[in-house]
Amino acid sequence: MRSAPAVPNALRNLLPPVLLAAAAAVPLRKGERLFLQRQRPRHMYFVVSGEIVLERSGASGNAVVLQRVRHGFVAEASLHSASYHCDGLVTADGDAVALPLEALTGELARHPEFALRWIGMLNQEVRRLRGQCERLSLRGVGERLLHLIETEGDHGSLAVPHGLKSLATELAVSHEALYRAVATLEDEKVVVRDGGAISLRRAGS
Repeated sequence: MRSAPAVPNALRNLLPPVLLAAAAAVPLRKGERLFLQRQRPRHMYFVVSGEIVLERSGASGNAVVLQRVRHGFVAEASLHSASYHCDGLVTADGDAVALPLEALTGELARHPEFALRWIGMLNQEVRRLRGQCERLSLRGVGERLLHLIETEGDHGSLAVPHGLKSLATELAVSHEALYRAVATLEDEKVVVRDGGAISLRRAGS
């Protein structure tokens, strides 16, 4: 870790001064694991840039992605856990901010206003995860992709900065199946790929 992190406004508006002073910068390097399953949590991490996924092995032995974070807290459930229930894998270079768990829990207990802000942040994450559960209940690969674009895209456009292989993991499908689904949706003029994004075609376009 390195000191004097660049704290984004979202974090600066959420945290009390004591926690801002205790924050430390963490460089993210693709392929590294920020933490491991069954490891004791000591910090809460906020992703400033790059990407971290929470993953663990499924019944078939393939990695199952539980959470993908490009900006925001990762592994919020670790706040009151004795150990991590998955690995934190860095999938794109960037930076994160680490907050000591002991200091974080102490501030939450002492300051009700901060606790309410924290609860509001968690509520937003719950809504996002509900959308993910709904998406994974869909059978078709194309259906899952369209659901993701509509729920987490920006005005019908989903940024895919790390390629379809990374996106396939998020959708819990093989990358071959996703390539075929994207090609079919393009042929049917439902979506268009433009650089690092997949977008819904507008009527008449």
